[in-house]
Amino acid sequence: MGFQHGLSGLSAAARNLDVIGHNVANANTVGAKASRAEFGDVIANTVYGSGAQFGGLGVQVDRVAQQFSQGDLSSTANPLDLAINGSGFFRLSDNGMTTYSRNGQFGLDKDGYIVNSAGSRLTGYPADGNGVIQPGVPADLRMVTGDISPRATSSVEAMLNLDSRAEERTTAFDLNDPTTYNSATSLGVFDAQGGDTTMALYFQKTAANTWNVFAAADGEQIGTDPVAELTFAANGTVLSPADPISIAVPGGVGDLEVDLGASTQYGSVFGVNHLSQDGFTTGRLAGYSISDEGIITARYTNGQTRAQGQVALANFTNPQGLVSLGGNVWAESAESGVAMVGSPASASLGVIQSGALEQSNVDLTAELVNMITAQRSYQANAQTIKTQDQILQTIVNLR
Repeated sequence: MGFQHGLSGLSAAARNLDVIGHNVANANTVGAKASRAEFGDVIANTVYGSGAQFGGLGVQVDRVAQQFSQGDLSSTANPLDLAINGSGFFRLSDNGMTTYSRNGQFGLDKDGYIVNSAGSRLTGYPADGNGVIQPGVPADLRMVTGDISPRATSSVEAMLNLDSRAEERTTAFDLNDPTTYNSATSLGVFDAQGGDTTMALYFQKTAANTWNVFAAADGEQIGTDPVAELTFAANGTVLSPADPISIAVPGGVGDLEVDLGASTQYGSVFGVNHLSQDGFTTGRLAGYSISDEGIITARYTNGQTRAQGQVALANFTNPQGLVSLGGNVWAESAESGVAMVGSPASASLGVIQSGALEQSNVDLTAELVNMITAQRSYQANAQTIKTQDQILQTIVNLR
């Protein structure tokens, strides 16, 4: 027995305690991954063959391997806190250098970029001005915080049921006299500057299966004649007009295409089953939401939503080959393989959970048990050195 065996054991046990201490210190670090020390024995070999007769020379630390198992998820109140449920890493841009992380504590900087606490920018697939995601090469994700521009109404879709049992109206239409029409409904339409005009549609039954349609804008009748005549088949579906009708709305709105083709005439009370238009006024940013697929959607005060981009994730053939840079970020290496970048919930990539964070996967109970074991190993190797010293002392004392 030589001193080198015990010394190598002391060194390995001390290194193991360092790894355990690092794990314990990062038990509450978001996105941190536990490490373990992996050991190998050292055997003396001759030049021409096996040196088994020489015995072992001790132990060495082969590597310190990180364990990329899933950590627990905890909820937060910040929609830009992101957690990956499954495999993959967030792809970050740090002044041109690409790094990877499982820490999803993100926020916005003064320029609207999504960044972590170190200022690294989250990358993904940007969206164009119409909210269409542009897949391809990932870029820094930037949120547009300004108002959304208004859009003028160009078409209206109305799905109504007119009561077939209603009485015919024989007097001239007067929007201020409810006895001259049977039913009415209204909705807001918008001009190019987002100005709101209330357009109303009035329905006057003139004969069996026949209705006159009148229109008004902000309480003023549009024209003097009906804007359309609705006729229904015996089964209650629309016969004419088959195409949308055009209504010239004053106040800057212009000509609107109004589609009544899905309306019905059944023996039940008047009802509005669907009423929509394609315009909207200007809106201020009200908040964000992020889907499982990583699509970032902005919500506006005018009720509109628009995609701002999509978070990209990266995965590796051998994640344990990544180079740890500290701060819960890693860099690609030859051992890890090249990054496989894609959208969440595709291929081997996990899903995104907004308003949540992935906690450290360190098991404190297991680490404390490992610490006891490593301590005993250290004491045992120290005892081998002490025994070797006693043997040498005995030899020196021989006479």
